Amino acid sequence: MAQAGGNDKLILARAADMAQDVLLYHKINITDFYDPYHTGLVISALKFTSGVSCRADGGYPGAERKRVVICPDYQDPEDTDSGLTFLSIAGSFHSSRPGHRDYLGSLLGLGLKREKLGDVLVNDGGANVIASGEVAPYIMANLLRVGRWEVSVDRMEAKDLKLPEEKVKTVNTTVSSLRLDSVAAAGYGVSRSKMAGYISSERVNLNWQVKNSPSQTVKEGDIISIRGRGRVEVTAVKGNSRGGRIFIELNRYY
Repeated sequence: MAQAGGNDKLILARAADMAQDVLLYHKINITDFYDPYHTGLVISALKFTSGVSCRADGGYPGAERKRVVICPDYQDPEDTDSGLTFLSIAGSFHSSRPGHRDYLGSLLGLGLKREKLGDVLVNDGGANVIASGEVAPYIMANLLRVGRWEVSVDRMEAKDLKLPEEKVKTVNTTVSSLRLDSVAAAGYGVSRSKMAGYISSERVNLNWQVKNSPSQTVKEGDIISIRGRGRVEVTAVKGNSRGGRIFIELNRYY
């Protein structure tokens, strides 16, 4: 905890304040949406706060961005509403259609903070958006276009979410070391020098944290991600070859 960065400390401080409110006023508090790293950070910190219980919810199993529900420990957080609203964005798309960047850009263009939005799930007919309840009416009233496409926004039920099918490719290979640049290069199929450039320019995340050091060590179970290029999971480190290289197994998610 002492090594937390500035943004980490701010998020933890907000969560601590919310937990104190829960204890003092016997109320329920819900955080903003966080990425997996910050969600885990908050959940871990709250475990050391007596008198409260919590859970993370992103609207569906496997959600990336989640809110944390904080309630008194005499209440079951699983029975507590997490303040999520599910929205369906639809339009008449023909030869081309908007992508994730278009949807997210248009939502943020309304003046919304990213922390008020969960996952944006793009499908053939449009997109499903998970948002905090307090901003959902504003989105419904004001999101009229996504890029050059006219759209309409309606509420929907969680059970009707159109979850994208994730493609997985397993890669068995060898690397010279477990450095981030080496493993990530193998996973994404690019040169090590090119990946080192991505890392130095802070385009690469390790376990949802931005890293800028190519020499960062990677271990089994770690997840490497690059925005717009999917993610790579280190599923196994299998030992060394006679030549001293390291056998690894990676799952590349598209």
